[in-house]
Amino acid sequence: MTTVIAPTDLARGTEYSGSRPKRHVATHLVLLVLAVMWLLPLGWSIYTALRPIEATNQYGYFSVAGPFNFDNFVTAWNQGGFSKYFLNSLTITVPSVLLTLFLSSLMAFAVSRVNWKFNITLLIVFTAGNLLPPQVLAAPLFQMFKHLNLPYWFSDSGTLLNTYISVIAVDTAFQIGFCTFVLSNYMKAIPMELSEAARVDGAGVWTQYWGIIMPLTRPALAALGTLEVIFIYNDYFWPLILIQSSNRLPITTGINNLQGEFLSNYNLLAAGAVIIVIPTLIVYLALQRQFIAGLTLGANKG
Repeated sequence: MTTVIAPTDLARGTEYSGSRPKRHVATHLVLLVLAVMWLLPLGWSIYTALRPIEATNQYGYFSVAGPFNFDNFVTAWNQGGFSKYFLNSLTITVPSVLLTLFLSSLMAFAVSRVNWKFNITLLIVFTAGNLLPPQVLAAPLFQMFKHLNLPYWFSDSGTLLNTYISVIAVDTAFQIGFCTFVLSNYMKAIPMELSEAARVDGAGVWTQYWGIIMPLTRPALAALGTLEVIFIYNDYFWPLILIQSSNRLPITTGINNLQGEFLSNYNLLAAGAVIIVIPTLIVYLALQRQFIAGLTLGANKG
């Protein structure tokens, strides 16, 4: 049996095959431009940090002359007291991320896997909470924490102010809505037959959540965990408002110690900024595969 190919089919095939490489070239060009736009500030910061301020003053910032060394990194680490500030950031970031993922997973399970009256309403409320800018709630939260009395063995200020707990609570509250929205959509893609089979076997709600759903959401949790580490670690606003003691501030505020009284050494500031970025780069590179899988796996599920 002979198959006859119509001229119109040949034309369509030629048009498709000819336009497809053009689309790929345009896509790669756009991605290349975006990559350069994102990497250029980081590359320029590293380049500036490797140059002594004397070379920059002599030849200018837009020059390649002069020596290159790591003196600015050593000075920034010692002068900025980064070892102490890194520990403060770790104390804030790790509990905040764990609490955010745990509480948002519980809420996502309730609104996506359990049929009850207010599941959609609660999901809308959690999502709508992300629309409030933090600056609007800064004054009310400050006053609330200021007038919430605590024993002095728990807080040396007698209130929630100047404690890590206040920053952890606020970071968790502001991030839980976004994580609930993402996890609920991911859990909805998991077949309901798994939960029904578990209920037939006598599994309770906690067993369904912890033993069945949570292992299947590991890619999404890894992706959200990476994002939340970056968001909370880089937070500058809330620690600066809720913590008054300089020895408790996170690393994002430690760069203020590198500011001069009258003049600023921008090479030193660039070195401090690069040092601050390193932990988030390590987290992203370590979880890169899980991060990409978490972003793409949910989109492929029908």
